Amino acid sequence: MQAPLKILWALLICCFSLQQLICASTDTIFYESFDEAFDGRWIVSEQDDYKGVWKHAKSEGHDDYGLLVNEKAKKYAIVKELNEIVSLKDKTIVLQFEARLQNGLECGGAYLKYLRPQEAGWEPKGFDNESPYSIMFGPDKCGSTNKVHFILKHKNPKSGEYVEHHLKYPPSVPADKLSHVYTAMLKPDNELRILIDGEEKKKANFFSKEDFDPPIIPPQTIPDPDDKKPDDWDEREKISDPDAVKPDDWDEDAPIEIEDEEAVKPEGWLDEEPEEIDDPDASKPEDWDDEEDGEWEAPKITNPKCETAPGCGEWRRPMKRNPAYKGKWHAPLIDNPNYKGIWKPQQIPNPNYFELDKPDFEPIAAIGIEIWTMQDGILFDNILIAGDEKISESYRHTTWKPKFEVEKEKQKAEDAAAGISDSALSGIQKKVFDLLYKIADIPFLEPHRAKIFDLIEKGEKQPNLTVAVLLSVVVVILTTLFKIIFGGKKKPASVTGEAKDPVAEASSNAESSGEKEEDGKEDAAAAPRRRSNRREN
Repeated sequence: MQAPLKILWALLICCFSLQQLICASTDTIFYESFDEAFDGRWIVSEQDDYKGVWKHAKSEGHDDYGLLVNEKAKKYAIVKELNEIVSLKDKTIVLQFEARLQNGLECGGAYLKYLRPQEAGWEPKGFDNESPYSIMFGPDKCGSTNKVHFILKHKNPKSGEYVEHHLKYPPSVPADKLSHVYTAMLKPDNELRILIDGEEKKKANFFSKEDFDPPIIPPQTIPDPDDKKPDDWDEREKISDPDAVKPDDWDEDAPIEIEDEEAVKPEGWLDEEPEEIDDPDASKPEDWDDEEDGEWEAPKITNPKCETAPGCGEWRRPMKRNPAYKGKWHAPLIDNPNYKGIWKPQQIPNPNYFELDKPDFEPIAAIGIEIWTMQDGILFDNILIAGDEKISESYRHTTWKPKFEVEKEKQKAEDAAAGISDSALSGIQKKVFDLLYKIADIPFLEPHRAKIFDLIEKGEKQPNLTVAVLLSVVVVILTTLFKIIFGGKKKPASVTGEAKDPVAEASSNAESSGEKEEDGKEDAAAAPRRRSNRREN
């Protein structure tokens, strides 16, 4: 009796396993492991701009193959047409792939384009940056840009125009040379989740104006393009006081600096001694030609008598700030009685406004990689489109996780050999840096974004600098806010007038002198036998 039960139990297990395999196969819509050469399956663009050569190569330190960016400073384009068009509507769709920046990424992209069906007659070898896509997803880094892009191209049903909608405040690109897996989950309830290495970095709603720029749903009203500002509309909040009069004792011609009449020549000043004298030990070179090189003069040296004296040469009183200096007089500002505020055109109904319950996603017909990069060594692997997030999780554990663990241990060993005691960022530090990356994307910090990114990357490479980096970024933010609040407004002129800062002017003059001195050095280098007078410099 036990034998038949065992057989029945084994059959049940086999049936269950077979059902799981069938489900997994059904939910795995597309998968590319690059275990085999890509020739014939992936088509390299033949457009003239794309000179970069793709290579089927192993990931450094592994036996696992991938698609490799093989040359620096090139444009690359390659595409794979899917056997069946993939609909993104009314179901969960997971887009996932691995990318390893084996030589880092200073400037370039490592993203994928999920192409919508192309026009009739289009061929894969004609793939380029103009080929229409539905979604663009993946790392991009250059200058102030450091983000994992998610861009949706959505068709406006009223205008018929395709509009790019960018995910706001996307996660940053990991700052190392390890394998990372990027996942985008599109849910039927309009939710978008972005994961890096299986960890959620961003959650958004496709219809939230806080999450996409521009919003998928356009505004109901827009400024009237035909509305014009009236000629008599006065936008000046302040005006110069027409009744103000310059005080009688206001001297606009008074100099900024005057001689210090109280200054006294230091005792022991050597008026008759020059600062420099001819070098008594110098002699005319034997190959000196007076006709060709001019009359020879001994090089100058510092006068040894001046080294012990307070000074040499003609003594002059030093300059000091003129207490009577007021600069050019300006009438003080008063409230403008005719001020009407900043003019804005009237709002009219937006002819392109529409409403939707769900995004009208374009289907995916092909997967393309179209990038420009200054670095080589970018390796793409394990590209997946799935209908179940559990499938994507399974692929992460089986294809990415083992490689990442090996690379991480190797990195730890290399850091230990280099004297870095703790190369791995703590959980708190990672959260701090992730937050700082998001803060750096705030619009008013755009002029300082590159500086902030440099600070964050330095902190990621040297975790012991976390506090210093945090303080530095806070200083940048506070300084920017201070300038916005106070520096962006003109100070009302008063009867004391506006005077140019003598310190700034002196600094400017010093810089100009420095430039002239550098020019003099270049000239001296071009004619080494010519001598310049130090006092003139």
